[in-house]
Amino acid sequence: MERRKFVGRSALLSLGSLLGAEIVFGNRLPEGLSLLGLQDPDPFALFDKDPEMVVLNSRPWNMEAQAHLLDDPVTPNKYMFIRNNGLIPEKPDPTKWQLTIDGEAARQVKSYSLEDLKKKFRPHTYRLTLECGGNGRSEFNPPASGNQWTVGAVSCASWTGVRLRDLLEDAGYTTNAVYIGYHAADRHLSGDPGKEPISRGVPMEKALQDETLVAYQMNGKDIPMAHGYPLRLVAGGWPASASGKWITRLSIRDRVHDGAKMTGDSYRVPCEPVAPGTKVADSDMCIIESMPVKSLITYPKTGATLPLGSSLPFRGHAWAGELRVARVKYSIDFGSTWEDCSLEAPANRLAWQRFSGEVRFPQKGYYELWARAEDSEGKAQPMVLPGWNPKGYLNNACHRIALKIT
Repeated sequence: MERRKFVGRSALLSLGSLLGAEIVFGNRLPEGLSLLGLQDPDPFALFDKDPEMVVLNSRPWNMEAQAHLLDDPVTPNKYMFIRNNGLIPEKPDPTKWQLTIDGEAARQVKSYSLEDLKKKFRPHTYRLTLECGGNGRSEFNPPASGNQWTVGAVSCASWTGVRLRDLLEDAGYTTNAVYIGYHAADRHLSGDPGKEPISRGVPMEKALQDETLVAYQMNGKDIPMAHGYPLRLVAGGWPASASGKWITRLSIRDRVHDGAKMTGDSYRVPCEPVAPGTKVADSDMCIIESMPVKSLITYPKTGATLPLGSSLPFRGHAWAGELRVARVKYSIDFGSTWEDCSLEAPANRLAWQRFSGEVRFPQKGYYELWARAEDSEGKAQPMVLPGWNPKGYLNNACHRIALKIT
């Protein structure tokens, strides 16, 4: 009889860490057998996402919307992009969840339960734009490593929670406070409990803004598990990596936070423009803060066909990081001429703004509709890909859709 080989103890511990549970009878698991619990489930059912969402990666989970899915003024869960660096934790018991405030510049170490946050502090609700720093990465050449996002790693949901400022003032901090670093319950892909998949944060100036929240609700309901249940940081207008999910600890630092994904080329770009393909020293890289001005045409869907003589209404959203969008223009002649769109005010600071327009086409044939936003400081989107950087961040080139007039 053939002698069966079994998985070793160290391998079992690693597999158990990935599953989030001990593998009962693991000592009888034959070598080479794939555990069902580690096989990819249906992400659309798992995360309650629309089937038109696009999966970029399953380990960790990363998925984006298509432009036409983002037409709602307030982004529903089913169309919200997912960006993970590690493994989503198991759903916790909210009655046992604790958020601890500590750090070199904290006056004390203090912990809060979810009930404390909801009962002791006034709730605030804001619509906040969150965009992955790598949104648009797929257009860079030479190609940049990482998830090849197109245009759909952006959202503007309604978030409810405690102002981070109120929490920090309650816990107390010294005049040496420089930065807030977050720590969370997600697990490193290696299964090593001593490693954090991501631990970023924001400077005190951003932490103390009215709109920076420690949130426990999204769109009026508990935050979905994939988006940080039961508690997350939301710092609108900055790369979404600054808005940590599943947070368990906030450290008040007396220096720029140096957690995972804060150094090297992670969420950093060359301080000065460089030629494509250039290797850039760490000392010449700057942390991404406010995101650049950008726009997205959400209606109609690219590839639309309509008869000659009819007018086409179109619409979309524009946003500008910490700034306000001042104007949006459109072009149907590849940027040779531009016309003004109608532009609505934001629901609140750091929310995206709706733009709309109507256009007629002079003759039948192929067209592209381009949108170009300008921020309150006069900076406009580039018509083509902006400056190259090693990780393909901050692509805010004009969005365009294809149309046929028959």
